[in-house]
Amino acid sequence: MPESAANRATPRVPFSLLDLAQIGSGETVAEALNHSREMARFADTTGYQRIWYAEHHNMSMIGSAAPAVLVAHMAAHTSRIRLGSGGVMLPNHSPLAIAEQYGTLAELYPNRIDLGLGRAPGGDPATFTALRRTPAASEHFPGDVVELQKYFAGATVHGVRAVPGAGTRVPLYILGSSLFGAQLAAALGLPYAFASHFAPAALEQAISLYRRDFRPAELPDGGQTEPHLMVAATVIADDDADRAHQQLRDAKIRRIKFLFNRGRNMTTAEAEAQLDGPQGMHVNEMLRCAAVGTGEQVLAQLDDFALQTGADELILAPLASDREVWHGTVEKLAPPA
Repeated sequence: MPESAANRATPRVPFSLLDLAQIGSGETVAEALNHSREMARFADTTGYQRIWYAEHHNMSMIGSAAPAVLVAHMAAHTSRIRLGSGGVMLPNHSPLAIAEQYGTLAELYPNRIDLGLGRAPGGDPATFTALRRTPAASEHFPGDVVELQKYFAGATVHGVRAVPGAGTRVPLYILGSSLFGAQLAAALGLPYAFASHFAPAALEQAISLYRRDFRPAELPDGGQTEPHLMVAATVIADDDADRAHQQLRDAKIRRIKFLFNRGRNMTTAEAEAQLDGPQGMHVNEMLRCAAVGTGEQVLAQLDDFALQTGADELILAPLASDREVWHGTVEKLAPPA
């Protein structure tokens, strides 16, 4: 019999979830978002800390282009779990607009809203054009983060006060897959989340830099911030370990088709043939931080991962395309409430 969450030992560190609102083969967007809602409802009854939604654009397999809308919807269907962005791609937006959006959410759902921030576009170059932005917007990311902090603290910036937003002090998290995010999070005394679920190459260096260079920031109560490191991991868990590993193989094939299609319709057979070639090696590296197997095996792998990285929290990204395995992964890894 599968082990229930109620009888499972508490993980070494808190677990959270990253939901990309993936749109499975043959699914509509509405069906995919319904799955996300059911996952959020389940997670709310367990010990998961938070669920984050990532901003992606122009991607046919991902339905999380508007994280604030998803957060609002999921918050209305849950009562405990924290919800937020993992993240908002800040160069796509004005800091004032984001302060107002997440400030509104914080007023509606007090002490439940997070705001993770990234500096990537969350899509291809066409995305910047469609959003009326330019790649140069990424250069303003540090200043935009500071501007956001000021709005949430209640300050007037450029002659404008964020209403809603002022005084909500929505907690900010810096996201990254390189050393830049680690440096910024350390300099501002903010929590840092590393995207090792798809880009683990700089994981060790980024963690070391963040821990070494962290400078505490002043809190409103007179205290100081402390470093908080979140590390992401891809997860697939099933009672049948072979089935879980086949789901990972299928995910790699989909990733090869997405990354190396080059304007033509690469067949599944063609993508599978690349698994042992350079493209496959690239995808294997992207998914290096994947915990796959039975529930017990995955929990043991995650425990080792937390120990190796010194993470304060793991954020898990379920990857299975089979919805039964996808839901089952979240259930099997759920910490006790």
